[in-house]
Amino acid sequence: MNAERGGLRTASRLVVKVGSSSLTTPQGMIDGDRVDALVDVLAARRAGGTQIVLVSSGAIAAGLGPLGLPTRPRDLATQQAAASVGQGVLIARYTSSFARYGLRVGQVLLTADDMMRRSHHRNAQRTLDRLLELGIVPVVNENDTVATDEIRFGDNDRLAALVTHLIHADALLLLSDVDALYDGDPRRPGGANRLTDVRGPADLAGVELGRSGRVGTGGMVTKVQAARIATGAGVPVVLTAAAHAAQALAGADVGTYFHPDGRHPGTRLLWLAHAATGRGRLHLDHGAVEAVVGRRMSLLPAGVTAVDGDFSAGDPVDLCGPHGDAVARGLVNFDAAEIPGLLGRSTRELAGSLGPEYERELIHRDDIVLLEPDLSGASHV
Repeated sequence: MNAERGGLRTASRLVVKVGSSSLTTPQGMIDGDRVDALVDVLAARRAGGTQIVLVSSGAIAAGLGPLGLPTRPRDLATQQAAASVGQGVLIARYTSSFARYGLRVGQVLLTADDMMRRSHHRNAQRTLDRLLELGIVPVVNENDTVATDEIRFGDNDRLAALVTHLIHADALLLLSDVDALYDGDPRRPGGANRLTDVRGPADLAGVELGRSGRVGTGGMVTKVQAARIATGAGVPVVLTAAAHAAQALAGADVGTYFHPDGRHPGTRLLWLAHAATGRGRLHLDHGAVEAVVGRRMSLLPAGVTAVDGDFSAGDPVDLCGPHGDAVARGLVNFDAAEIPGLLGRSTRELAGSLGPEYERELIHRDDIVLLEPDLSGASHV
C-alpha cells in the first residue's frame, strides 16, 4: 500500500466514475460480466462501511441491442432514443448485480443545468445525502435523454467531480479503459512513461494533450479536467483502468494519483466555475480586465464595451478580454436589455440620471471566478 494513497483506502464517502468503454463489449453492447466485476469490488468496499456513489455512463450503449442498432448512432435524436431505452436496461442491470450482495440502488439523473441552478443543486445534494443515509447506492448518470447539445464522451467525468464536491466525498476514483495517464503514446517506438503522481500543472508540462479528448493514449482530457476540479476542492483522485479498481481502492500504486492542493472553495463558486454555462458575454477593455483579473475587483459598467446574449439578472455570463477570450465568469446584476444603456458610464453618473438603484456594479467581486486556459489550449475553467 502506498502511504500517500491511503486516502482512498480510508475514505468513508467515495465517488466512483466508470465510462461506457469499461462496461461494453467490442460491439458496443453492455457486458454483464464487466458490470458484475465492478459491482463485486464496490460491494466489498460497501461491506466495510464506505458510502459509495457510482457515476456510470453506458445508457446509450445499453439501448443499442433493444433497438436493434448495430453501432452507436450519430444523430442526436437517435442517441436520445437509445439513452431513453438504455437507461432502464442499465439501472436494471445494476439493480440485479448489487442485489447479489443485498444492496439496493437508486437512480439519479442529472444535467449540467441541474448543477447550475442553485435550487436544483440543493435538491440534488439533499437527495444524494438521504440515499446514502438509507444505505442505498446511488447510480448517477447524465440525463442524456433531454440533453440539448450533442451528447459528448467525457461529460460524466466533470459530473463525477462535481458530485464529489456536492456530497463532500473523501476521494474520487475515475475508471477508464486505460490503466493510467502517460506522457505520450505507448504504441510509439520507445513507448511512454506512466505518470504515477500529478501534484500540479507543472507535472503535465511534457504530456501530449490533444483536442481530440485524449491524453496520449493514457486517458482523456476530460478526465484530467475532472481531476483538476476535484483536487482543487481538496479531494484526491486516482485515474486507472476498471480492472485495477480493487487495487486502487486499497491504496496500491496503480494508475495516476492526483494530489489534492488543499483548497476548499465554497460550493457556490465551484458551481459557478465548473457547472455554470455562460448565458451571455460581456466584453471588457484592458483596464477592466486588469481590475477583475489582476486586482480581483468588481466589474463596473465603465469598463464594458459590448454585450452579447439574452440573459436575466442573476444569470452567469462570461467576461471576455479585448481579443474575445473568456477570462472570468460571474453572476450579473442586470438584464441583458438594460446593459447597453449603462456601458462606459460611471456608477455615479448612472445614479444621477437613472436613480440610486443603478449606483452598483454589473457583477460583484464575490460573484466572479477566474477562468484558466483548458488542457487543449482553449479558454476554459
